[in-house]
Amino acid sequence: MKKAPRKFRIGTRGSALALAQAKGVLRDLRRKSPGTRFELVVIKTTGDEYQTVELFKKNNIGVFTKELEKKLLEKEIDIAVHSLKDLPTDLPKGLMLAAFPERLDPSDVLISREKYTLETLPHGASVGTGSPRRKRQL
Repeated sequence: MKKAPRKFRIGTRGSALALAQAKGVLRDLRRKSPGTRFELVVIKTTGDEYQTVELFKKNNIGVFTKELEKKLLEKEIDIAVHSLKDLPTDLPKGLMLAAFPERLDPSDVLISREKYTLETLPHGASVGTGSPRRKRQL
């Protein structure tokens, strides 16, 4: 009797961006390994559950990744797909960044009613972002 192929579990957050990225990786993996079964596993993170300003003001590291890391270490998923911009600098022991899909346009966009650019923003202007990376760049 022929053994069914093992299912390869891909962990991801449930946001629209995370799902789009994970589905892109899934498509590429299916193309490269047509005999393998794949499954997307959506994992709710602390950052997804508690999207409060306080959570991000405290500069909590890993609010979008800790649960994914835990599932990897517990072998509940085989890989995790995540935006590099949100990953902590230090990964838990036993985990590594193993692959990077081809990068699409990395440009950010500034939307302003007054048609400001980053160069013409008035000193002290408020810019809304939840990304620690973008805060540092600004």
